[in-house]
Amino acid sequence: MHKRIPVTSDSIRCSTCMLGDLCLPLGMSQRDRQVLDEIIKERIRLPKGGSLFQAGDAVAAVYGIRSGSIKTQLEDAAGQVQITGFLLPGEIVGLDGLLQLRQASHAVALETTEVCVIRLDEMDGLAPHLPSLQQQFRRLLSKEISRSQQMTATLALLRSEQRVAAFLLNVSQRLAALGYSAEAFVLRMSRADIGNYLGLTLETVSRWLSRFARDGLIQLRQREVTLLQPQALQQLAGTACD
Repeated sequence: MHKRIPVTSDSIRCSTCMLGDLCLPLGMSQRDRQVLDEIIKERIRLPKGGSLFQAGDAVAAVYGIRSGSIKTQLEDAAGQVQITGFLLPGEIVGLDGLLQLRQASHAVALETTEVCVIRLDEMDGLAPHLPSLQQQFRRLLSKEISRSQQMTATLALLRSEQRVAAFLLNVSQRLAALGYSAEAFVLRMSRADIGNYLGLTLETVSRWLSRFARDGLIQLRQREVTLLQPQALQQLAGTACD
């Protein structure tokens, strides 16, 4: 297993973090963010391929991604893997383990990644005195449910080319929310991972990406993607990107 490296610097806190409008403190007052500073002091740095947690681990915390990206996946007894999500900075990892207090999936860093550790016991103690925190957790859980429902609809209703188009648009929109370019970005996940997530083969994903490039919808340079005609991709994807 790859080594998890504790990060001891406290130079970045919730009250000053650039992701404050995207992560856990979204909608909180400056005072409430300063309260969070007192409990969210621990960060972990993972190398590419490093595990944040594995399915079945006891849940002691959830994790806010400060930088990098993470994939979550399930693995059955036969070793078959199903990727369930790709998470970006400002998003919370581990919410699906809160019901049973056991991690429901395996979280793996797609690149060097740093996460803020949000310990549940400390959050539970603080929540009665910080209503905005409870509201934010409800919002995050609702967002997780919505993401799962959208993914189910994507796999059930869309043709393979629509799934790939919808995926590109989803990544574009989430990166734009972080302040990055909505048109030009790097796919940190492999095409095999994309295919696994979308219920497609590697060959199918590669074929449609190449087709989109030939049709002038995108430009490809290995994992670098530029959306040349995002509106055409939206039309192709239909309601999946709404």
